[in-house]
Amino acid sequence: MLRIQIRAAAAALFLVAIASGSSARAEETITVGTVGTGSSLNWPVYIAQEQGFFAKQGLSVDYVAAPSSAAVQQQVAAGSVDLGSGGLVDPVRAIDKGAPISIFRIEATAAPYALFAKPEIKSYGQLVKKTISIGGIKDITRIYLERMLVPNGVKPGDYDMVFAGATSARFAALSSGSVDAAILTSPFNFKAETAGFTKLGTTVDYVRDFPFSGFAANTAWAKAHKEALAKFLVAYAAGVDWFYDPANRPAAVAILIKRTAALPDDADKTYGFFQDLKIYDAKGSVIDSGLGNLLKIMKDLGEIDGSSDVARFYDPSIVMAQ
Repeated sequence: MLRIQIRAAAAALFLVAIASGSSARAEETITVGTVGTGSSLNWPVYIAQEQGFFAKQGLSVDYVAAPSSAAVQQQVAAGSVDLGSGGLVDPVRAIDKGAPISIFRIEATAAPYALFAKPEIKSYGQLVKKTISIGGIKDITRIYLERMLVPNGVKPGDYDMVFAGATSARFAALSSGSVDAAILTSPFNFKAETAGFTKLGTTVDYVRDFPFSGFAANTAWAKAHKEALAKFLVAYAAGVDWFYDPANRPAAVAILIKRTAALPDDADKTYGFFQDLKIYDAKGSVIDSGLGNLLKIMKDLGEIDGSSDVARFYDPSIVMAQ
């Protein structure tokens, strides 16, 4: 009798092990490179995780932080991560130089940036001979900064620039007094406002003709994992839809606080700001996004060498996974 019980127990454990193994195999992990840790721009991804949208698709998502959007694309190209999130100028430049990556989804359709300066600076004109912190010498924040300053009589060369890829680092530089102004995204724009810094303007006052950020994939990985990529897109879209439901505002704010350590008031203001901007597109179509406008600007600036044809920057077999 004892042997029978032992055998029965062993058989049960074996079945449990098989079931566990099957469950583990069913869930695929996707690694996503992001700029810094905890960005409001990744809100739909956080929602998809917290609300179980990825789990429903049999996916889990791991984050790998990088100091800048350009560094994220380097990781995607090297295959160190499967996907990367960040400003679109960086995957565009990488693809132009032959990197094996492809843009497959638009993330933010508008840039949620504001330019803040020391309290004693009250106008754009007072930035002449001052130091401004942006994301990088070739970062998308430089395009936004110039779009804001030139119409106000401040030309490139009239000011100095220092670079920090993450908005948290730019806010720290402004707070410490080591720079005179910084371009900030949410929730750090609200932190700066509360701290008494001067808000000179927002990027959406000057730029609404091209998308801000998107996802790029390592092309080889994407072609070998089309099903997983399609599931990622389904879960991400569910996160966007859930974000836009006003009934979910308290829960969405709580998720952002959890993932970014934002203050409750800043997180709530960010939610309202992003809702007003309609910052996330439910489809995120690369083809219909206005990406061509950004490519033309970059071509005119000498930022890309090859054709500015949108078709160069995405792989139809990957995009069609949507």
